[in-house]
Amino acid sequence: MITLLEDYWDALVMMTAEMAPYLLLGFLIAGLLRTFVPKNLYSKHLAPNNMKSVVKAAAIGVPLPLCSCGVIPTAVGLRKEGASHGACTSFLIATPQTGVDSIAATYSLMGLPFAIVRPIAALFTALFGGWLVNKSGEETFNEDREEELCSCHHEAHKTHEHKHDNHSHEHCCNHEEHEAEGFWGKMKGALDYAFVEMMQDVGKWLIVGLLIAALITVAVPNEWLAALHEYKLLNMLIVLAIAIPMYVCATGSIPIAVSLMAKGLTPGAALVLLMAGPAVNSASMLVIGKVFGKRTLWMYLLSIIIGAIVFGLGIDYLLPQEWFSVQAGFATMGDECTHGLSMMEWVWMAVLVVLLANAFWQAHHGHGCCCENEGHGNHEAHESHEPHKHHSQVKYSVHGMSCNHCKANVERAIRSVEGVEDVEVCLVDGEAIVVGPHDTEELINQLKSYGYEASRMK
Repeated sequence: MITLLEDYWDALVMMTAEMAPYLLLGFLIAGLLRTFVPKNLYSKHLAPNNMKSVVKAAAIGVPLPLCSCGVIPTAVGLRKEGASHGACTSFLIATPQTGVDSIAATYSLMGLPFAIVRPIAALFTALFGGWLVNKSGEETFNEDREEELCSCHHEAHKTHEHKHDNHSHEHCCNHEEHEAEGFWGKMKGALDYAFVEMMQDVGKWLIVGLLIAALITVAVPNEWLAALHEYKLLNMLIVLAIAIPMYVCATGSIPIAVSLMAKGLTPGAALVLLMAGPAVNSASMLVIGKVFGKRTLWMYLLSIIIGAIVFGLGIDYLLPQEWFSVQAGFATMGDECTHGLSMMEWVWMAVLVVLLANAFWQAHHGHGCCCENEGHGNHEAHESHEPHKHHSQVKYSVHGMSCNHCKANVERAIRSVEGVEDVEVCLVDGEAIVVGPHDTEELINQLKSYGYEASRMK
């Protein structure tokens, strides 16, 4: 028993140490992209209902570090800003499969060939899905357009209140709008997004993935998957059956894929896990079907399944298998184990652990939830600037938020409602405090159009 625990610890430490520097680099690049890329760039290039916008959406989605739960409301927002249906579908498929953080982590554990093939597979799968939606004809587009038109009257209110929003809607929770000017202000925002918000979103699933991977490494006999190694398509179908309903993020899926490959899973089946695991889960399928329609959902699933199997078979039958062999250290726990780690590997791992701990602490005690602490303060600030105007404050329960991207999209949706002057969203408690006279039903319907359920709290 003690030996098994020691092997489990060694496997966990080795994979964490191997991933740590590349994860930190990936998080940093993601933060820089988030802060320095203009926020209107995406919808600006995705409006035409043609293949060009589909290609742009896929190219934009591949490096973005959005999980499957965060990408759906982001795609809804793009749709409401004018992005075409095909472009939104392409964005939905490409984005959760990869990201600069997961590409860097893929290179660290699985090598350069996997790090190259993974984003290419995500790109072409997204192109296929967007093409399918475009080829489905005018009916699908019109059905979605009809839903969009139901909320277009909010655009006039957003335009009317734009100047007011730029001054009065700055608050501690909203990292979508970095008000600080200048290079160093943007750098601070990039670091905060990279090492606080992203780690809050990805960290939990990364830890879960590492724990599962270490368990597979020490507990699953090598002969179990080795016996199925020659049945490559069967490997992929088994992985699909497991990966589609479960949730695993693009980064958290990497150590699981590595540990399964070490036990005999084919490289192609491992790629299927890396593609289908992050892109599809039961929760995201329900929301996509609800917001974008069942036809889009089926084309979304079909694209991912076909793309994953085609690229998986390509790896197993067309490319040299030695390109995709996992490191020997992960296949069996040798004598070196954690004693073989260098000082710098320990340092990088310690930095990653400290930053993860800080992100989790802030999520529960810091700025991750400031509704109760500052909602009243913001209300008083509004009253001090406009003492003769009455401001109502209403609290809502919001269901479906699971990351900071969801939180930002909820804030954006609420701000588009007429009469809303300020909003504070608490991700941890799933609550939103709304300041300003507004229509409750209109606000709830607006959140529903983004895929969230809300109710007014007494």
